[in-house]
Amino acid sequence: MVGGPPWQPATPHLRSHPPACFMFSPFQLTQQIRNSNQQALYQDTQSHSSRPKRESVTTNTMRPRPVRRPTKPMMNRARRKPRRMPLVLRFAKGSIHSDILLPVILHALFAALIVYIDDFTPYTPHLPGSITSSLSIVVGLLLVFRNQSSYARFWSGQENLTTICTNIRNLTRTFLTCSYATNKPEPTHAERAEVEEAVHALLAVVYAVKNTLQWEWEHSVGAPDLEDSGSGSLKPELRELLGPKMSQTYEFEGLGLPIQLTMSIEAFIKRSHDRGWFHSPQASQLSVQLNSMVAAYGIMETIRLTPIPVAYLIHTRQVLALYGGVLPFAFVESMQWWTVVLVSICAFTLFGIDAIATQLEEPFGWDKADIKMDDVVEDLRIEVGVLLREWQANATMFGRQDQESLG
Repeated sequence: MVGGPPWQPATPHLRSHPPACFMFSPFQLTQQIRNSNQQALYQDTQSHSSRPKRESVTTNTMRPRPVRRPTKPMMNRARRKPRRMPLVLRFAKGSIHSDILLPVILHALFAALIVYIDDFTPYTPHLPGSITSSLSIVVGLLLVFRNQSSYARFWSGQENLTTICTNIRNLTRTFLTCSYATNKPEPTHAERAEVEEAVHALLAVVYAVKNTLQWEWEHSVGAPDLEDSGSGSLKPELRELLGPKMSQTYEFEGLGLPIQLTMSIEAFIKRSHDRGWFHSPQASQLSVQLNSMVAAYGIMETIRLTPIPVAYLIHTRQVLALYGGVLPFAFVESMQWWTVVLVSICAFTLFGIDAIATQLEEPFGWDKADIKMDDVVEDLRIEVGVLLREWQANATMFGRQDQESLG
């Protein structure tokens, strides 16, 4: 008898049995192969669980590892709620119906008025369909340009936020892996604390970028307490990351916190190069990555502070309103009261496209269609926190133990 997993009873293996291809139908053969694969996986799991666990390499001076709840990479960004109903039936969360309800109702009432007047007077003007066809081309071109420009702003904001996060990952990896010199004394406790401060400053950059782009301040700019202390505008998560040593900010004087933090990181790269931790080409590459972060932040600032020209917005809204006002005169002769339905559908379509573009052109807000900056920052905080914790415990992923054994 051969033991197997709990979901499969033990079965005797007799040599007198014919081959499986003659014993089972195709469906039974597939089930037999699946059961055998599950049995092999179960036995492999049992063998791995019986192996002795590798002891973690820690010292008496290191802090104990905290107990963490299970998670996965990109957990917050990949979080999706199951859809309880098809999207075609959704009228509340994530939709733009509330934004376009008023213009749709107004155009429907205007169409109903035109139909009512047409029923009682023979002098209602009727327009040929060629006029509305020509106008529809102009309206379509306006909406296409509007949506393309808005989505370009949204996608550029997402790309540059990813650039900042990627450079933070790269700089964190280099700081934690290369912050020591071969054939030289081990870094002191103060030097290791300096490395931790640099990693915290890297993580604080993305928090500062998020707070700046979303105008999230602990206090308003110009408040009385900001005149006495530069740390008044820091949010709690930034105070926790930076600590009292780096909490002196100059936002009340006009200097953005992301730029101030990059100055501290650049100074750490210079000191590490002087200590021999980074060779010259490596330090130069780290500065390039830091410059890339500043450039990405500048592009995101441009998106945040440069709106769509108001003249274009005014003209687009006026063209949509005029087009919706012309449609009843083109439909009333042939469609009668169905004109109200057709005009409502056209207004719903055109004003809906414009409302979507309005949401996309400001990608750093809190709308459902905006960039989920809080989730991006939280996922990055989890990643950097795990790396920093393992670095404090001298984990093998950083190669320090291999270097010590070779020495």
